[in-house]
Amino acid sequence: MKVKQNDEAYNKYVESVTPKHSCVKNCINAFLIGGLICTYGQFIFNLCTTYFDMEEKDASSWTSIILVLTSVVLTGFNLYKKIAKYGGAGALVPITGFANSVAAPTIEYQKEGEVFGKGVKVFTIAGPVILFGIFTSWCLGIIYMILKALNVI
Repeated sequence: MKVKQNDEAYNKYVESVTPKHSCVKNCINAFLIGGLICTYGQFIFNLCTTYFDMEEKDASSWTSIILVLTSVVLTGFNLYKKIAKYGGAGALVPITGFANSVAAPTIEYQKEGEVFGKGVKVFTIAGPVILFGIFTSWCLGIIYMILKALNVI
């Protein structure tokens, strides 16, 4: 009986210190932050196509580059972490979140040196993504080649 009282006391303690989250509030924050990031991207795209007379393909590339650059700069000033904490998936899912996940370990481990700090930690997140992306592309290429040789495609 004594153990059950300890379990109940422990569960009450855990419940008291566990932060309360509102799913609706988190969804609204993610929508707002994700929407702001997309609006910023659309603004860059429109700026490139309208004022710099770029083709859509080139404007899309510049939009991605500027979004990644903005994310890395905000990560360097330790602001993206605050944005991600507020916006959740709205800040982490777009390309800006990926750029943040690559830049953050690099900035954090710069004291360890160029090779053993930045060089190693830059691939903490990006490495598996790049590896599995290339491997999946290779597999799909092989499947495509086989289907093309069999005149299925």
